[in-house]
Amino acid sequence: MDGLIRLEKELAYSFKDLGLLKLALTHRSFSASHNERLEFLGDSVLNCAAAILLFDKFSEVDEGKLSRVRSHLVRQDCLAQIGRNLSLEDVLSVGTGELKSSSTLKDSIVADAVEAIFGAILLDSGFEAAKACVIRLLTPVLNSTPIEMLGKDPKTRLQEHLQANKLKLPVYSVTVEGGTASSPEFVVECRVEDLNVKASGRGQSRRVAEQVAAELILNTIEAQGQTVKAQGGKNKV
Repeated sequence: MDGLIRLEKELAYSFKDLGLLKLALTHRSFSASHNERLEFLGDSVLNCAAAILLFDKFSEVDEGKLSRVRSHLVRQDCLAQIGRNLSLEDVLSVGTGELKSSSTLKDSIVADAVEAIFGAILLDSGFEAAKACVIRLLTPVLNSTPIEMLGKDPKTRLQEHLQANKLKLPVYSVTVEGGTASSPEFVVECRVEDLNVKASGRGQSRRVAEQVAAELILNTIEAQGQTVKAQGGKNKV
């Protein structure tokens, strides 16, 4: 129960029917009564609320770019990161098979739970409450990256950033390849030699792990801001 109370605080929403939240956090591997129908509702809420957020925030941006940015905000890896920031892994109910197959839950399970929560809020209090929660969770994502870069995957964003600053491109290397046939697990290291930074990403495929590692590098660059310089040079990031 403490985990649910903490989650409600993170969501800035208190459920009238706590059973809806519990259902939203129940994967089909755990129970015949699970979150897939709520996920169906939440997906529609998410797309509509994201469109409203972008329409209101970027009055001069055309439809094509708005669509690309919305696609970025509602994609699985973005939702999974939001879910992990909410520590959903601590409160999700999943079957023992899912827990044993990997050291972390699949992005799809975490992302689906986020959508299911939106659907649960819709049933609990209506569209406006669900929309407010979606906007609250998406706004930090939107504010952390320039709109020109949204809609592009982390590897592309990192490459373009380094090229713009005349720095060498990152090097990716697989450091762990394991898991099972049904639930593979990869760890990939991304290294940017000119900045002397590296990060490791984990995922169910090499591609996903590379994207996670690239995102971590971008976060490091952003955190260091204008103080990061190429070794032996004057290139500012």
